[in-house]
Amino acid sequence: MRSCIAILLGTAAAVLSSTAIHAQQRDEASAAAKSVTYKPPLRGAPVTRVGGGTRGIGNTLSVNVLAPSDTGYTTQEKPTIYWYASQPIDKPVELAITSTASLQEAATPVLEITLQPPLAKGIHAFRLADHGVALKPGVEYQWFVAVVRNPAQRSNDVLAGGTIKRVEDSAAQAQIKQAPPAQWPALYAEAGIWYDAIDQLSRQISADEANRPLRERRAALLEEVGLREAAAFDRGG
Repeated sequence: MRSCIAILLGTAAAVLSSTAIHAQQRDEASAAAKSVTYKPPLRGAPVTRVGGGTRGIGNTLSVNVLAPSDTGYTTQEKPTIYWYASQPIDKPVELAITSTASLQEAATPVLEITLQPPLAKGIHAFRLADHGVALKPGVEYQWFVAVVRNPAQRSNDVLAGGTIKRVEDSAAQAQIKQAPPAQWPALYAEAGIWYDAIDQLSRQISADEANRPLRERRAALLEEVGLREAAAFDRGG
Protein backbone atom coordinates (compact mmCIF):
# COMPACT_ATOMS: atom_id res chain seq x y z
CA MET A 1 0.00 0.00 0.00
CA ARG A 2 2.77 2.40 0.93
CA SER A 3 4.48 1.56 -2.35
CA CYS A 4 1.31 2.37 -4.33
CA ILE A 5 0.84 5.64 -2.45
CA ALA A 6 4.46 6.59 -3.12
CA ILE A 7 4.05 5.88 -6.81
CA LEU A 8 0.83 7.92 -6.97
CA LEU A 9 2.41 10.81 -5.09
CA GLY A 10 5.44 10.67 -7.34
CA THR A 11 3.26 10.66 -10.47
CA ALA A 12 1.18 13.57 -9.16
CA ALA A 13 4.29 15.54 -8.34
CA ALA A 14 5.68 14.92 -11.81
CA VAL A 15 2.43 16.03 -13.42
CA LEU A 16 2.24 19.15 -11.26
CA SER A 17 5.89 19.93 -11.98
CA SER A 18 5.35 19.49 -15.73
CA THR A 19 2.23 21.67 -15.58
CA ALA A 20 4.04 24.35 -13.63
CA ILE A 21 6.95 24.35 -16.08
CA HIS A 22 4.55 24.56 -19.02
CA ALA A 23 2.65 27.41 -17.38
CA GLN A 24 5.89 29.22 -16.61
CA GLN A 25 7.06 28.82 -20.20
CA ARG A 26 3.76 30.20 -21.49
CA ASP A 27 3.91 33.11 -19.06
CA GLU A 28 7.47 33.90 -20.14
CA ALA A 29 6.50 33.71 -23.80
CA SER A 30 3.48 35.91 -23.15
CA ALA A 31 5.54 38.49 -21.30
CA ALA A 32 8.27 38.47 -23.93
CA ALA A 33 5.87 38.96 -26.81
CA LYS A 34 3.05 41.01 -25.24
CA SER A 35 4.02 44.18 -27.08
CA VAL A 36 4.31 44.07 -30.88
CA THR A 37 4.67 47.57 -32.30
CA TYR A 38 5.26 48.15 -35.99
CA LYS A 39 7.65 50.96 -36.88
CA PRO A 40 7.37 51.72 -40.61
CA PRO A 41 10.80 52.08 -42.24
CA LEU A 42 9.61 54.94 -44.45
CA ARG A 43 7.23 57.20 -42.61
CA GLY A 44 5.16 59.34 -44.96
CA ALA A 45 5.72 56.97 -47.90
CA PRO A 46 2.95 56.90 -50.54
CA VAL A 47 -0.02 54.62 -49.92
CA THR A 48 0.13 51.47 -52.04
CA ARG A 49 -2.43 49.23 -50.34
CA VAL A 50 -5.86 48.92 -51.88
CA GLY A 51 -8.88 47.05 -50.59
CA GLY A 52 -12.34 46.37 -51.84
CA GLY A 53 -15.79 45.26 -50.81
CA THR A 54 -19.15 44.62 -52.35
CA ARG A 55 -22.68 44.16 -51.08
CA GLY A 56 -24.24 40.87 -52.03
CA ILE A 57 -27.49 39.21 -51.12
CA GLY A 58 -27.69 39.28 -47.35
CA ASN A 59 -24.03 40.00 -46.63
CA THR A 60 -21.08 42.17 -47.49
CA LEU A 61 -17.85 40.70 -48.78
CA SER A 62 -14.64 42.60 -48.23
CA VAL A 63 -11.13 41.43 -48.98
CA ASN A 64 -7.91 42.82 -47.56
CA VAL A 65 -4.26 41.95 -47.92
CA LEU A 66 -2.45 41.88 -44.59
CA ALA A 67 0.01 44.58 -45.55
CA PRO A 68 0.86 48.07 -44.33
CA SER A 69 -0.52 51.04 -46.23
CA ASP A 70 2.88 51.62 -47.87
CA THR A 71 5.51 49.12 -49.04
CA GLY A 72 6.17 46.38 -46.50
CA TYR A 73 9.54 44.70 -46.07
CA THR A 74 10.62 41.08 -45.77
CA THR A 75 14.00 39.45 -45.25
CA GLN A 76 12.78 36.20 -46.81
CA GLU A 77 13.48 35.11 -50.37
CA LYS A 78 10.23 33.15 -50.44
CA PRO A 79 7.98 34.71 -47.81
CA THR A 80 4.45 33.79 -46.82
CA ILE A 81 1.85 36.46 -47.49
CA TYR A 82 -1.56 36.73 -45.86
CA TRP A 83 -4.99 37.98 -46.87
CA TYR A 84 -8.40 38.24 -45.25
CA ALA A 85 -11.96 37.55 -46.39
CA SER A 86 -14.89 38.86 -44.35
CA GLN A 87 -17.26 36.15 -45.62
CA PRO A 88 -16.97 32.63 -47.09
CA ILE A 89 -16.16 32.83 -50.80
CA ASP A 90 -17.90 30.65 -53.37
CA LYS A 91 -16.18 32.22 -56.40
CA PRO A 92 -12.67 31.72 -57.82
CA VAL A 93 -9.99 33.94 -56.32
CA GLU A 94 -7.06 35.07 -58.43
CA LEU A 95 -3.75 35.86 -56.76
CA ALA A 96 -1.11 37.68 -58.78
CA ILE A 97 2.37 39.03 -58.06
CA THR A 98 4.10 41.48 -60.39
CA SER A 99 7.37 43.36 -60.29
CA THR A 100 8.44 46.69 -61.76
CA ALA A 101 12.18 47.24 -61.93
CA SER A 102 11.73 50.91 -62.82
CA LEU A 103 9.02 53.43 -63.56
CA GLN A 104 9.86 53.16 -67.26
CA GLU A 105 9.24 49.40 -67.41
CA ALA A 106 5.91 47.66 -67.54
CA ALA A 107 4.89 45.41 -64.67
CA THR A 108 6.22 41.86 -65.12
CA PRO A 109 4.04 38.97 -63.90
CA VAL A 110 5.87 36.76 -61.43
CA LEU A 111 2.92 34.57 -60.49
CA GLU A 112 -0.70 34.28 -61.54
CA ILE A 113 -2.75 31.57 -59.89
CA THR A 114 -6.42 30.80 -59.29
CA LEU A 115 -7.58 29.58 -55.90
CA GLN A 116 -10.68 27.46 -56.25
CA PRO A 117 -13.73 27.82 -53.97
CA PRO A 118 -14.98 27.28 -51.43
CA LEU A 119 -12.72 29.50 -49.33
CA ALA A 120 -13.50 30.11 -45.69
CA LYS A 121 -14.05 33.39 -43.94
CA GLY A 122 -10.93 34.57 -42.16
CA ILE A 123 -7.19 34.92 -42.63
CA HIS A 124 -5.50 32.91 -45.38
CA ALA A 125 -1.81 32.17 -45.84
CA PHE A 126 -0.11 31.89 -49.23
CA ARG A 127 3.39 30.41 -49.26
CA LEU A 128 5.49 31.61 -52.16
CA ALA A 129 7.84 28.67 -51.55
CA ASP A 130 5.05 26.26 -52.56
CA HIS A 131 4.97 27.87 -56.00
CA GLY A 132 8.67 28.37 -56.65
CA VAL A 133 8.44 32.16 -56.40
CA ALA A 134 11.55 33.96 -55.13
CA LEU A 135 11.75 37.70 -54.57
CA LYS A 136 14.83 39.56 -55.73
CA PRO A 137 16.41 41.86 -53.14
CA GLY A 138 15.74 45.55 -53.61
CA VAL A 139 12.86 45.02 -56.06
CA GLU A 140 9.37 46.21 -55.20
CA TYR A 141 6.58 43.79 -55.99
CA GLN A 142 2.85 44.37 -56.15
CA TRP A 143 0.50 41.58 -55.18
CA PHE A 144 -3.22 41.35 -55.61
CA VAL A 145 -6.11 39.16 -54.53
CA ALA A 146 -9.24 39.34 -56.68
CA VAL A 147 -12.55 37.58 -56.13
CA VAL A 148 -13.89 36.93 -59.64
CA ARG A 149 -17.62 37.43 -59.30
CA ASN A 150 -18.27 37.40 -63.06
CA PRO A 151 -15.52 36.37 -65.53
CA ALA A 152 -17.28 38.33 -68.27
CA GLN A 153 -17.28 41.55 -66.20
CA ARG A 154 -13.98 41.83 -64.39
CA SER A 155 -14.85 45.33 -63.28
CA ASN A 156 -17.06 43.60 -60.69
CA ASP A 157 -14.08 41.87 -59.06
CA VAL A 158 -13.54 42.41 -55.36
CA LEU A 159 -9.90 43.46 -55.41
CA ALA A 160 -7.26 44.05 -52.74
CA GLY A 161 -3.55 44.62 -53.12
CA GLY A 162 -0.33 45.72 -51.49
CA THR A 163 3.39 45.95 -52.10
CA ILE A 164 6.34 44.00 -50.75
CA LYS A 165 10.10 44.48 -50.95
CA ARG A 166 12.85 42.11 -49.91
CA VAL A 167 15.74 43.57 -47.93
CA GLU A 168 18.93 41.55 -47.62
CA ASP A 169 20.01 42.77 -44.20
CA SER A 170 18.14 43.83 -41.12
CA ALA A 171 19.26 45.11 -37.76
CA ALA A 172 16.78 42.65 -36.28
CA GLN A 173 18.54 39.58 -37.65
CA ALA A 174 21.38 39.58 -35.11
CA GLN A 175 18.91 40.08 -32.25
CA ILE A 176 16.62 37.34 -33.52
CA LYS A 177 19.43 34.79 -33.53
CA GLN A 178 19.89 35.41 -29.81
CA ALA A 179 16.20 35.75 -28.86
CA PRO A 180 13.54 33.10 -28.15
CA PRO A 181 10.94 32.58 -30.89
CA ALA A 182 8.26 34.32 -28.79
CA GLN A 183 10.12 37.60 -29.27
CA TRP A 184 10.62 37.34 -33.02
CA PRO A 185 7.38 39.08 -34.11
CA ALA A 186 8.13 42.09 -31.91
CA LEU A 187 11.75 42.32 -33.09
CA TYR A 188 10.74 42.19 -36.74
CA ALA A 189 7.95 44.73 -36.21
CA GLU A 190 10.21 47.17 -34.39
CA ALA A 191 12.74 46.88 -37.23
CA GLY A 192 10.04 47.71 -39.79
CA ILE A 193 9.99 44.20 -41.31
CA TRP A 194 6.22 43.87 -41.59
CA TYR A 195 5.80 40.62 -43.52
CA ASP A 196 8.17 38.65 -41.30
CA ALA A 197 6.48 40.00 -38.17
CA ILE A 198 2.99 39.01 -39.29
CA ASP A 199 4.26 35.64 -40.54
CA GLN A 200 6.02 34.72 -37.29
CA LEU A 201 2.98 35.75 -35.26
CA SER A 202 0.66 33.78 -37.54
CA ARG A 203 2.87 30.69 -37.26
CA GLN A 204 2.72 30.92 -33.48
CA ILE A 205 -1.07 31.16 -33.66
CA SER A 206 -1.25 28.10 -35.96
CA ALA A 207 0.82 26.14 -33.45
CA ASP A 208 -1.41 27.19 -30.52
CA GLU A 209 -4.83 28.13 -31.88
CA ALA A 210 -6.41 28.37 -28.44
CA ASN A 211 -3.93 31.03 -27.31
CA ARG A 212 -6.05 34.19 -27.12
CA PRO A 213 -3.16 36.53 -26.18
CA LEU A 214 -1.41 35.64 -29.44
CA ARG A 215 -4.53 36.49 -31.43
CA GLU A 216 -4.88 39.73 -29.51
CA ARG A 217 -1.31 40.67 -30.38
CA ARG A 218 -1.95 40.01 -34.07
CA ALA A 219 -5.18 42.00 -33.87
CA ALA A 220 -3.33 44.93 -32.32
CA LEU A 221 -0.65 44.74 -35.01
CA LEU A 222 -3.30 44.75 -37.75
CA GLU A 223 -5.03 47.72 -36.16
CA GLU A 224 -1.77 49.68 -36.22
CA VAL A 225 -1.90 49.69 -40.03
CA GLY A 226 -5.65 50.26 -40.30
CA LEU A 227 -6.81 46.67 -40.91
CA ARG A 228 -9.62 46.88 -38.38
CA GLU A 229 -11.90 44.28 -39.93
CA ALA A 230 -9.23 41.58 -39.92
CA ALA A 231 -8.33 42.62 -36.37
CA ALA A 232 -11.94 42.19 -35.29
CA PHE A 233 -11.93 38.66 -36.73
CA ASP A 234 -8.96 37.76 -34.53
CA ARG A 235 -10.91 39.04 -31.55
CA GLY A 236 -13.85 36.83 -32.42
CA GLY A 237 -15.88 39.50 -34.23
